[in-house]
Amino acid sequence: MSAIASAHPANPYSALPPGSTFTEHDWRLLARQWHPVANSGDVTGAPLQAVLLDEALVVYRVHGEVVVARDVCPHRGVPLSMGSNDGEGVVCPYHGLRFGAGGRCNRIPSSPGQAIPAKLHLATYPTVERYGLVWVCLAPDADNPAPLPVMPHWDQAGFQQINCPPFDINGFAGRQVEGFLDVAHFAWIHTGTFADPANQLVPDYVPVETPTGFTVDYVSNVSNYGVGFHHLAPPDYPWLRHFEVHLPFCASLTIHFPGDERLVIFNCASPVSARRTRLFVPIARNFNLDQPVEEVHAFNLRVFEEDRAMVELQKPERLPLDMTLEAHIPADRSSIAYRRGLKKMGFGEFFLA
Repeated sequence: MSAIASAHPANPYSALPPGSTFTEHDWRLLARQWHPVANSGDVTGAPLQAVLLDEALVVYRVHGEVVVARDVCPHRGVPLSMGSNDGEGVVCPYHGLRFGAGGRCNRIPSSPGQAIPAKLHLATYPTVERYGLVWVCLAPDADNPAPLPVMPHWDQAGFQQINCPPFDINGFAGRQVEGFLDVAHFAWIHTGTFADPANQLVPDYVPVETPTGFTVDYVSNVSNYGVGFHHLAPPDYPWLRHFEVHLPFCASLTIHFPGDERLVIFNCASPVSARRTRLFVPIARNFNLDQPVEEVHAFNLRVFEEDRAMVELQKPERLPLDMTLEAHIPADRSSIAYRRGLKKMGFGEFFLA
């Protein structure tokens, strides 16, 4: 894990962004958490724009350090993501001011001899690189800092590390995460990728609360081999799917293949806004290591597309935390645990809109 960059001591951007799609109460709760905004491998040359909780951000790398700041030049308000990176920092396309390590302005081309005032430095956000992702916390709670979500097996010897391209969804992050945890939809939604439409039974399972969310051990005979390869599994093989949920919007799924083969899918739903989500998915596995990574990307894209068709159509658009507002079935134990966990964190009526 890289070092955590310090936020500007007087960060003016920890307030609710103008035009926010969140209530101020829920925005502040979400802003205390870590959210991914980019794949680390994509932060190389030109600066990137990212949006988190309705806040436009610029992401760039200088001398190995990733910097995340509000996407606006403090001089005349031009988006810095429109600029370039000359190796010493991001260069504003309007007047050429350059911002380097820590977001500090290090060049004013029109006045090269002038001392650079502190007002020209960018207000940066705490940033961590982990699991091939750039994580950001917009408004950390100094008294009770949020832990970074944990992905199993990522650093374990023998495991391959893969980062899927980001995937955009016109839906709320909470709906996407709940869908990731839903085991009853396999036979209805994922029959084009791995599931059997005739295998609809959901065996009992029990969520177990943890300090950051909950875990679930779900055992069934639904194969995780792709369609056309189900014969590779031993007859009646008990597929264990181990979920670890890190509230509010991250969850890992460790799938136990026959023998010691393991596949870990880390579902990290980044809330661009209350109605838009950018999904980041690191993957770790200790088998099929010679398979082209492009094939892994393509297969998972098909799975994401199957889910997106449902998530984007769900009503209400956001997630009801009042359990009386929707009907429930026994297969919904993970969904119920997820909603209860969010409610326990203090989220309010935003999730009911």
